[in-house]
Amino acid sequence: MIRAVLTILFLSFTMLAVAQTDQKKELEQKRAQLNKEIREFQNLLGKEKNKEKSVLTKIADNQTKIRLSEKLISNTQKQTKILSDEIYLNQRKINKLNRELKVLKEDYANMILKAYKSRSQQSRIMFILSSQNFLQAYKRMQYMKQYASFRKMQGEEIKKKMIELEALAAKLNSQKKEKEQLLAENLKVKASLEEEKKEQEKLIKAIQKDKKKYAADIKKKQKEAKEIDKKIDKIVREAIAAANRKAAAASGAKPTSKGSTSTAAPNKIVLTKEGKIIADNFRANKGKLPWPVEKGYMSMGFGVQRSPIASSVEIDHSFIEITTEEGADVRAIFAGEVMDVQVMPGTRTKAVLIQHGNYISIYFNLSEVNVRTGDNVSIKQNIGTVHTNPVSGKTVVKLRIMQNTTRLNPEEWIMR
Repeated sequence: MIRAVLTILFLSFTMLAVAQTDQKKELEQKRAQLNKEIREFQNLLGKEKNKEKSVLTKIADNQTKIRLSEKLISNTQKQTKILSDEIYLNQRKINKLNRELKVLKEDYANMILKAYKSRSQQSRIMFILSSQNFLQAYKRMQYMKQYASFRKMQGEEIKKKMIELEALAAKLNSQKKEKEQLLAENLKVKASLEEEKKEQEKLIKAIQKDKKKYAADIKKKQKEAKEIDKKIDKIVREAIAAANRKAAAASGAKPTSKGSTSTAAPNKIVLTKEGKIIADNFRANKGKLPWPVEKGYMSMGFGVQRSPIASSVEIDHSFIEITTEEGADVRAIFAGEVMDVQVMPGTRTKAVLIQHGNYISIYFNLSEVNVRTGDNVSIKQNIGTVHTNPVSGKTVVKLRIMQNTTRLNPEEWIMR
């Protein structure tokens, strides 16, 4: 029973250590990605300095910098917490090893002292010869051999624990330095963040008299965004229906009067065996998918976000925005088949839908497209060029990921 409990505890601690190692690795990757995004942001901002910017554009830029800085601070704090836990546990191991070494050294010293007192060959022989019988003499010889063997083994144990102690001490020292470095980095980012927030306050104060006008503009853009969302949702439903008709024709199944197969649920892609494998592979790569552009930074996240100008105004994003350099190529985030290519109403920009089993990646705000409906594309294949807004000078690609008609958060799927 005790052995079973100890085994469970050992396995639990082992699994916890593995999970913590994985989390530490993931956090380090996120920190590297965030630092890369901040560098890309500063680089692209430097290129835009010569262009005349509106106050709204400046506020949006500053808001992006604040968001990236806050994410970096949060990530670094998590890394610091893990390091603090590791330092605490390693310090406990060192204390335990020191206690064990103290006991071992004391026992070893006593053993050496006894060996010194009976060091002469004559005394050892007399110890054997003074035996009352042969059996006792044999047992005394065995005892002397075992005693010598134990002394050697104890010496090796001391040496082993000293090596382990040195390795732990070196690891502890390295962890403390890493923690100090992270804390110093966080202090710099926090100081920079405070300056960015002060600058943001100044910019927002400068437009207070026109706040209602700007809020109305935001609501207008929000309405336009909702219209585009509706259009994309309609395109997706039509593309799913077309994909199901194609699958039905290939399998010989008869379509219903509504255009879908008799086995298909509404707005749901009917998966073939091959399609299921592709979907499983896509799902297995969650968090590892490449960005749709080689360089850039995330300028707008997924979900409901408050406007920095009017806190009462909320903007619901069904996609993420990545700002990149002018003329940047757009890449497929995973292998799949082009479901549709559309020209978006009002903007004349283009959108590309790529099917990955029952997952769909959608790339819009493209000026040029290099693929056609039905084309098979590979991961990172160039599918078009990002559109550059002639007014703001911004080059922004928008990425949406869906499972059938359900919108997913692309931030959780691409490499971060």
